[in-house]
Amino acid sequence: MTTTLILVVGALVVLTAVYVSWRAGRLDRLHIRLELAREALDAALVRRAAVCLELAASRILDPATSLVLAAGAHEARTAAGPEERERAESDLSRTLRAVLDQDRFREKLAETPAGPELLEELDAAVAKVVYARRFYNNAVGVTRAAQRRWLARTLRLAGHTEYPDFFEIDDDPPYALAAE
Repeated sequence: MTTTLILVVGALVVLTAVYVSWRAGRLDRLHIRLELAREALDAALVRRAAVCLELAASRILDPATSLVLAAGAHEARTAAGPEERERAESDLSRTLRAVLDQDRFREKLAETPAGPELLEELDAAVAKVVYARRFYNNAVGVTRAAQRRWLARTLRLAGHTEYPDFFEIDDDPPYALAAE
């Protein structure tokens, strides 16, 4: 009887250890996924700012529009903290909408030699920002849910890692790009 009891308790301890190890591994994989999603989001944001700077420097736009677009892109690339970065990226989105949603903007740009190529690049960069932000925020939600489970909190499976923050920006694409 005691041997059976010892075997049952031993099996329960082993199963519990396997389950805790599995949960810790899952939480670790979620953190890795979150870091990769953050890097992809950063790359998409930098690419969008670079394409905006390229469009501003192309001499296709009038000087005032080029200056406003270049200033917005520069501010987005040099933003320091998370809140400042979110604000600067939202401002760049609004600037892009203001620039690209002007009357006959697409037609005017299509008449220039480099215009269609720049619009195609910008369209791809804007779309990547939208998708990368959604993917990152999804990873944040899943990671936060895993960190809040009682086992993860009780055994501190996430260590001293803070809850990740969502990246909330205005990333609506310009109408001229979304219309295609």
